[in-house]
Formats: sequence, structure tokens, C-alpha cells
Amino acid sequence: MSLIDSHGRKINYLRLSVTDRCNLRCRYCMPEDGISKLRHHEILTFEELMILARTAVQIGIEKIRITGGEPLVRNGIIHLLGNLAKIPGLRQLVLTTNGLLLEEMAESLKFAGVQRLNISLDSLRPDNFRQITRCGDLEKVLKGIRVAEETGFPIKINVVAMRGINDDEFIDFARLTLTKPYAVRFIEYMPTVNEQGWQALAIPGDEIIERISAQFPLALMDKGALSGPSRDYRIHGAAGTIGVITPISGHFCSDCNRIRVTSSGMAKSCLFDDKEYDLRPLLKPGSENALNEAMRQIVRNKPGKHFLSNIESTHQPFDMSKVGG
Repeated sequence: MSLIDSHGRKINYLRLSVTDRCNLRCRYCMPEDGISKLRHHEILTFEELMILARTAVQIGIEKIRITGGEPLVRNGIIHLLGNLAKIPGLRQLVLTTNGLLLEEMAESLKFAGVQRLNISLDSLRPDNFRQITRCGDLEKVLKGIRVAEETGFPIKINVVAMRGINDDEFIDFARLTLTKPYAVRFIEYMPTVNEQGWQALAIPGDEIIERISAQFPLALMDKGALSGPSRDYRIHGAAGTIGVITPISGHFCSDCNRIRVTSSGMAKSCLFDDKEYDLRPLLKPGSENALNEAMRQIVRNKPGKHFLSNIESTHQPFDMSKVGG
């Protein structure tokens, strides 16, 4: 069974947020003074999350990515992941994390059935890392990555590229792939928090690749069927890969294969579409048929492209931690 939207795209990927809470305060994800946190009863229960996930897979979702906030701060997350991994027909269960808790939890994540990790890491320099995250311990994250690798996880590292902040580290990140089988992906800075002059921080993906290719020869790689929007390259002879995700300079909307649901049950067919659909009233036993149809309608209503082709759009910035990174 396939989910096809009105633009002919196959939708097979669900990003599912399990919490709006996080143990970092990254400058591009939330305001410096934090966010107004959802109350406990406003967050989807594990039972509701399972109903949502099972229905999504039944109608054609093949890949689920668990996000936050920071998903590993939610109590009982390993139990939830174990149940998600057992859903018949789910081909991939993956998780995005900032890595702070990986040292303690990597083995349990592997045992639960998580297949891959995406780790947010925007600097390899302790002072710069702390400045970007406002409170982060780089050594703890690096140790968590090492433990996750030893546990057998394929490692993806996501780097939000910011001009004047971490763009002098692009070559350092690229060097990681020479000997490590890491997938390092640079993501263009996006207007997710209400920040004046954010455009000055944005670096086009082509510029990132140009800078790296001046140091290392790069070869473009083919994409897999369940791949995300990254355009991937490999340095000749390297163990790992380098990618760029270009929501600003090079829309990948024509290839978009995802929908997302926030930790409070609000579904979005596009990150930058202001329309949200409240699924929570349908996340109860006996409402599966209605939920099935609601999710199909969300896919049918998925826009052809996002607003960022027109930066003067009326779209309102949002806290990424509430939507799901």
C-alpha cells in the first residue's frame, strides 16, 4: 500500500516527536530563555503514540524517525521504542538526538530495535559548542558518539551551518569522514526562531560543497529509496560521506516524502506550512478508521512546495523543539 499526495509524491516517512523538552538550548532551535513547556497531560501518551504509528504504517509509512525536543529525556522512551520496532511492516526505526545521553543509553537503544542515529553536532570546539548550545558539554557528546559506534550504530552527524559561527569548521567535519564511516550532513540555517537578520547566517549548500571540494575532491553519490533530502558526496577513498540539505537555496520539495506529528498530536504535512491538524481526538481505540482517513487527507493536502521561495511570506517563525527537529 502506498501513500501518494496530490503532486504524485510517495509519502513513506513519518517524523514523530515524543517531547518538547530538551537538555540543550541551541540558538537556532529555541529562544535563549527557553520555551513555555507543554504540561504532562498535553503530551501524547505512549498508547496514543502507538495507535498513531501503527495506523501510519498500515496506510504506507515505512520509516519512522523519533524526534523531540530531545527524545532521550522522556521517561520510558526505551520501552516505547521497543514496541515501535515490532510494528509489522515498519522498515526503518531511527532516532535524532543531541548525543548527551548516548553514553548511557546507546546499548539499550540498539537492543530496543533502533536502527540508526542522527546526532546533532554543530561544532568540534568546546567553547564554540557551548556558545551554540548555550550549555552543552562537547566531550560528553563525543564520548556518546564513540559508544554508539562501538555498539554498532551507523552514525549520521547533522551540522547546522552558520556563517561566522561554525563555517571555519567545515573542513574539520569533512576530515571526520576520511577514517570514520560517518555521514556528516550540513544543513542550511533556517528561520525557525523569531530572529531578525537570520539571512546573514545562512550559507548556501553549493558554497559549503565548494569550500570542501577546494580541499578534498568529492564525488556525488546515488540516493536510496528511503533517504531524506540530503545531497551526498564522498571524498575519494574516504570511509564516510558528506551531505548538504538545502531548504533555502535548493528546494527539495519535489522529492519530499515526509509528514510530521508534534508531541501534542498536531500533524504537519510540511515543516514550513502554518496548517496543523489535531489528531489527538482520533488517537483512541475504535477510531482507527477515522484516523486512517485523517492521515490520508493530510497527505492529500500536502503543499507542492514550502514558502521559503518567498522570504517575505506571512509564515510565522516557530520553536523547532515544539515541532520536532
